[in-house]
Amino acid sequence: MELYELGIHGLQELLQHRKVTAGEVLRAFLKRIAQLEGKVHAFMAVTGREALGMATRLDRRIARGDDVGPLAGIPLAIKDVICTQGIPTTCSSKILEGFVPPYDATVMKRLYQAGMVLLGKTNMDEFAMGSSTENSGYKVTRNPWDLGRVPGGSSGGSAAAAAADLCAGAIGSDTGGSIRQPAALCGIVGLKPTYGRVSRYGLVAFASSLDQIGPMTKDVRDAAILLNVITGHDPCDSTSVDLPVPDYTAALGREITNLRIGIPDEYFVEGMDPEVETAIRQAITVLESLGARAERITLPHTEYAVATYYLVATAEASSNLARYDGVKYGIRASESKDLLAMYTRTRREGFGAEVKRRIMLGTYALSAGYYDAYYVKALKVRTLIRKDFEEAFKRCEVILTPTAPTAAFRLGEKTDDPLTMYLSDIFTISANLAGIPGISLPCGFTQAGLPIGLQLLGKPFDEETLLQVAFAYEQATDWHKRKRPL
Repeated sequence: MELYELGIHGLQELLQHRKVTAGEVLRAFLKRIAQLEGKVHAFMAVTGREALGMATRLDRRIARGDDVGPLAGIPLAIKDVICTQGIPTTCSSKILEGFVPPYDATVMKRLYQAGMVLLGKTNMDEFAMGSSTENSGYKVTRNPWDLGRVPGGSSGGSAAAAAADLCAGAIGSDTGGSIRQPAALCGIVGLKPTYGRVSRYGLVAFASSLDQIGPMTKDVRDAAILLNVITGHDPCDSTSVDLPVPDYTAALGREITNLRIGIPDEYFVEGMDPEVETAIRQAITVLESLGARAERITLPHTEYAVATYYLVATAEASSNLARYDGVKYGIRASESKDLLAMYTRTRREGFGAEVKRRIMLGTYALSAGYYDAYYVKALKVRTLIRKDFEEAFKRCEVILTPTAPTAAFRLGEKTDDPLTMYLSDIFTISANLAGIPGISLPCGFTQAGLPIGLQLLGKPFDEETLLQVAFAYEQATDWHKRKRPL
């Protein structure tokens, strides 16, 4: 097996026993990127020179016997929405072209302290707005399972990089499913932690009450390892919760006998791809064979989730993106006759169509005369959706659903129909509105050979049970081991 085929725990074992060096691991991944990036287009930037410096320093420290951390020598890719000191952060938007953050996000600090080697920044839908990574201001990322199809979004670059073995693992962000949906479409594991569990300090905001940072990995154990590193209270983030952090890897391997799994009626709807539904039903059978008990539940306000999300998220986006005016960050339109003209020209030239669409939607929802009718009403429905989950979790420990209604769709198939594109996240959005954790993992393939994702949702701050159930399922199947040669 080649080094680039290994995930985090596989490489950890080799590195910790000094069977390979960090430099050897890094060069294997850089060679893989050189071979395949021209097909997949997963990266915004590959930081090879900086990475070689990191790996060299780590190898020296390892030779001295220093404590170098659990991720020492592990090459990871980071979504380009997370600030990296001295390395450009564009959010795949023209308006942030040339912006180099003067500081690292808290997540980056924790990954560096753990010994990570940064491979590069990954492509995404502009400002994390999209479900296919076709909204990037620079390039379109392709699905490694079929280069004519989308990798999902908005963390499509991170998902494609992990699925194509261009990195050992990746970090994404999830506002309405942006970790879980691309993970499902690319056949990897994606975990959105509970809101407040991982610091958002240094994450460029799309919708501040919904955004979360999380791991995207080749298997469940790697997700637990990364979550161990990035989780924890951060005084720099006022929404970061000061709770004890368990060892998430300790949850792996625990029995799931008699654990109750809720199956919501509302997530098995007309219009779902029959191959997706069949795979999910088979996954339920596998979990029951392991001793879990499946129970029908109901989440009655699910039908309002998409509308609620696109009011709350766009309202927050219209506020958050007001800062990009050509003065503080990135590009500035030239030859404007006055300050106002410079503002408007910069934003017109810098933002892509989807970002403009969402800013206009959010501004309208917040405008005088419509604020109570749309935004306030959406917040009330959001509370009802959260209460649905609170009631459901009185009857079960975990809720099981599909991650996405279809497998990966073709490039360009939905770009002219934004409403159809928005429905790609129909099964993932509620978790962000409720602030609960969710994980997606592979559970089958279509006849065309495209991955299908299984989603598990958990109680707030109970990522342990999610990982416990996901690991039990993963060990009973082999979907996560399958690859399509590139």
